[in-house]
Amino acid sequence: MKRFYKVVSTRAAQDGWVVELDGKPVKTPSGTVLHAPTAALADLAAAEWAAQTDQIFPDSMPVTQILVTGLDRIAKDRAAMEAPVLAYLDTDLLCYRASEPPELVDREQAARDPGLAWFEKRFGVALPVTNGLAALRQPQDAHVKVRDAVTSMPLWPFNILQLVTGLTGSLVLGLAFVEGACTADDCLKALYVEEDHKADIYDEEFYGRAPQTNASIASAKRDLDAAQAFLKAL
Repeated sequence: MKRFYKVVSTRAAQDGWVVELDGKPVKTPSGTVLHAPTAALADLAAAEWAAQTDQIFPDSMPVTQILVTGLDRIAKDRAAMEAPVLAYLDTDLLCYRASEPPELVDREQAARDPGLAWFEKRFGVALPVTNGLAALRQPQDAHVKVRDAVTSMPLWPFNILQLVTGLTGSLVLGLAFVEGACTADDCLKALYVEEDHKADIYDEEFYGRAPQTNASIASAKRDLDAAQAFLKAL
């Protein structure tokens, strides 16, 4: 879409802070006025709109996309968003490990064990890990405690939870991220541990990564960094 506005601004409104283009409020695809719960978040979204040049690229506006998801999807049908998030506990990335080679096993432990240690301390339940392909069934107590934490979470932190969980394949990382126990970089290390291992084997620091891998990492980093900035601005 071609850029059609000159001035981006924000203003206080009844529902929070509104982003405006040439004095008119931005609207979500459903027609809801795009608003943020804090002035700092509205400023982040406004900065994305202001950074657009001749063409508008939605993928370059992750904070705006997070706000749209919250207003158009989560606020209108939260239960439908919670179910798939909770389902990640049995397939959590952190619980599925390689059995060899030893170097990869060590990398996975370094990148993924801290998240599991945090979970056990936070919820009082240890999550088993496996080297096999069969899906685990995590302890019922873990499911109950996680469900309570997720369903009681306010809208905007839950919005970040569902984003990080879906992006990383880990509900544990999503919960730790929302509670400030891990960072965007921690999530990236846990998510791309196998790719980092291969990069060392094939000296990709010198030769460069495959374009598809680079694009995937860049996209994940953009969204995780935006999620981190979003939480800070709440």
